[in-house]
Amino acid sequence: MRAVLMAGGSGTRLRPLTCDLPKPMVSVLNRPITEHILRLLKRHGIREVIATLHYLPDMIRDHFGDGSEFDMDMLYVVEEDQPLGTAGCVKNVESLLDDTFLVISGDSITDFDLTAAIRYHKTKKSKATLILRRVNEPMAFGVVITDEQNRIQRFLEKPSTGEIFSDTVNTGIYILEPEVLGYLPANQPQDFSHDLFPLLLEKAVPMFGYVAEGYWCDIGTLEAYRQAQYDAIRGRVHLELDYLQLRTGVWVGQHSTIDPTAKIEAPILIGDNCSIGARVSISAGTIIGDHVTIGPDCDLQRPIICNGVTIGEESHLWACTIARNSRISRRSHVMEGAVVGSNSVVGEESRIFPNVRIWPSKRVESGATLTTNLIWGTMAARHLFGHRGVSGLANADITPEFAVKLGASYGATLRPGSQVMVSRDQRTICRMVTRSLISGLMSVGVNVENLEATAIPIARFTARSLSISGGIHVRIHPDRNDHILIEFLDANGINIDTNQEKKIEGAYYKEDFRRARMEEIGEITYPSRILDYYNSGFAKNLDAEAIRNSDCKKIVIDYVYAVSGAVLPRILGKFSSDVVVLNASLNEIAPAMSERERMLDQLGDVVRAIKANFGVQVFANGEKFILIDELGEPIRGEMLTALMVEMALTAKPGGAVVVPVSVSGVVEQIAARHHGKIIRTRANPTALMMACYKTEGVILGGAAEMGFIFPQLHPGFDAMFSTAKIIEWLTLQRGTISQMRKHLPDFHFKSQAVRCPWSVKGTLMRHLVEAYAQKHLELIDGVKVMYSDDDWVLILPDAGEPIVHIFVNGKDSSQCDGEGWIETHMQEFRNYIETFCKIQIALSKDSATLDS
Repeated sequence: MRAVLMAGGSGTRLRPLTCDLPKPMVSVLNRPITEHILRLLKRHGIREVIATLHYLPDMIRDHFGDGSEFDMDMLYVVEEDQPLGTAGCVKNVESLLDDTFLVISGDSITDFDLTAAIRYHKTKKSKATLILRRVNEPMAFGVVITDEQNRIQRFLEKPSTGEIFSDTVNTGIYILEPEVLGYLPANQPQDFSHDLFPLLLEKAVPMFGYVAEGYWCDIGTLEAYRQAQYDAIRGRVHLELDYLQLRTGVWVGQHSTIDPTAKIEAPILIGDNCSIGARVSISAGTIIGDHVTIGPDCDLQRPIICNGVTIGEESHLWACTIARNSRISRRSHVMEGAVVGSNSVVGEESRIFPNVRIWPSKRVESGATLTTNLIWGTMAARHLFGHRGVSGLANADITPEFAVKLGASYGATLRPGSQVMVSRDQRTICRMVTRSLISGLMSVGVNVENLEATAIPIARFTARSLSISGGIHVRIHPDRNDHILIEFLDANGINIDTNQEKKIEGAYYKEDFRRARMEEIGEITYPSRILDYYNSGFAKNLDAEAIRNSDCKKIVIDYVYAVSGAVLPRILGKFSSDVVVLNASLNEIAPAMSERERMLDQLGDVVRAIKANFGVQVFANGEKFILIDELGEPIRGEMLTALMVEMALTAKPGGAVVVPVSVSGVVEQIAARHHGKIIRTRANPTALMMACYKTEGVILGGAAEMGFIFPQLHPGFDAMFSTAKIIEWLTLQRGTISQMRKHLPDFHFKSQAVRCPWSVKGTLMRHLVEAYAQKHLELIDGVKVMYSDDDWVLILPDAGEPIVHIFVNGKDSSQCDGEGWIETHMQEFRNYIETFCKIQIALSKDSATLDS
């Protein structure tokens, strides 16, 4: 049997270790990753290997040769022009594969029983068998779900938090029959997860999942690289070591000398030809390569030291990585998570701060304190993007330095000379951050259309008229008044999708974005008459005549001291509306939630006092609002969503309405009586906006917690246009807000949040899918258990916090009391989740205790 070893990866996330070394050649326990894979294959009787190469291929060929030194038969195929993808590179060697073969990545560490997996493949008569593994945090992998016979039913590549429906992931190890390659085109980039497997699933080709026991680690990040080393030295994975074990847990290579005064704590690995000086302290988990010299009085606490390194006396190395042939001079400190690239020199008494990366062949001067990456800038959070953009504590997480780099990273994903629209709210902190973003964009040759202080609905509307490649909007976070939210928009004003987010993250973390020459620096222009264009589009999409002749003239608007306060009175004034404005001045500090509630009470009092038709509190920079009826009662949440859907479908029966999956079932009841259609999407803003933009016949989108979309104007949330549409609807439908509210169907709906650690979320979702498999399940976002069309429970992991949300929807019927049904099922699922989390946490603690 032959194996195809995919060894073409460049390992950008492992830099600086992979700046001058292909990822499969990075060492684990002093041996290249690929060497451990070859030994695994040999243990299971596979001795013929075809290696597909792309990045620095000669280093791999020179090391392994024809394979005879490793008792293997090696053949190499180099992708010269471009990477062909995981499946494309295997298709490229199709002529060499005439029988069942195994595909395995050259950059993961595992001790799976491949013999058992191959036997399973043959027993099932499978055409493609994916070796699967259960993990705690599946978001970085391809999630797979199988039926009771382990036949693959569905999979999703690198899901978002809300999309997790299992903790069973694709390990990238496959057992395939040659005929499946016939489904792939030749000489084209193709991916197993994105191209081949979905096609096989569509054509009902027998495809099974084999859930393997044992160890598996995809070494995709520096954190994973270090963890694999620590796991290996503690015996959590079976790897063959060529060193002598002097005593339990202490492996020492040939011709190495250790001073008798050195203190060594097992487990530890010391390579060949090493010298350990007097009074050196080496803690458990330390890995030392070949030809390493450690000076006297050094303190080594779990560092990973590669071949040929010299450590000066009295140096302190703590859980860091020192690449090959580097020198750490005397009395230096290299702290947790730091990485020193190959052939670098750290001068005497230098301090390298945690998580700092030093690229190869660099020199740190003596006495220097390095708090940022050498040459390449500062480190940042692991995940830049959250639920709807990049957010963080103002001037702490989101600083000018961070914003400059973020702007450059975004610009690096665009062509030089591209146009990017930039806008913000009126606050000084947002102006500062916006200017830094603009500097970063200009530095990579991107031109800026600066709208300055503008409500975000106006920015979204303007995007299509500016011929831009994308946009950025900066504002105070709608839900946290001490946080800044930076949103990235596409050419249509819609928040960018996850693919574009990952490109920006990739540019940010790789830190290799271009720098424009002086004559190529981007320029700033300031588009004029933006508000006039918005006003024009606003008027075109309203029944202006009906509003002018309406009895619904008196409206009270609370702008919560935001920039949108300067916009709406001018617009509504053109329709002869009598607008009473509250809190319309521009404040630097956004009001807290408690202050907004006090202002809402004030708004209700004013509506009643002047006998207004209704009131609205507009916030979130013009995106969201809370409605006050003519009696001064607030309408928000599910009631506001239901009211907006009712008015929209009354105005246009038969229309389509787009809502997030978490909205109550009352919207389906409303749609049924107006012959309308409800389209549910994932519970994030981008999904809603894209559905409204791409779907024909949509008259309304969104929900109270995000805002409402009117695609005929623009595909973004717009509280200002919503206010005008309410005036139009009330005029044409000849009613009041309270009257329309009374005509809504009865519904019962409740939501709660339950704490759930990040590491447990994936396992929880898989167990829910398995536990309620007998029910009809919807997996649009999270897991929705359908008891009937009107009775359901949705469990939705939160994208930004270690919690899961429970939404329960019930309807009154002769057999069931809606409120009672909701309370019963809310308690059932809350107990299930809390108990499950406690068990998983206890198991994790027990495992950690055993390991220690």
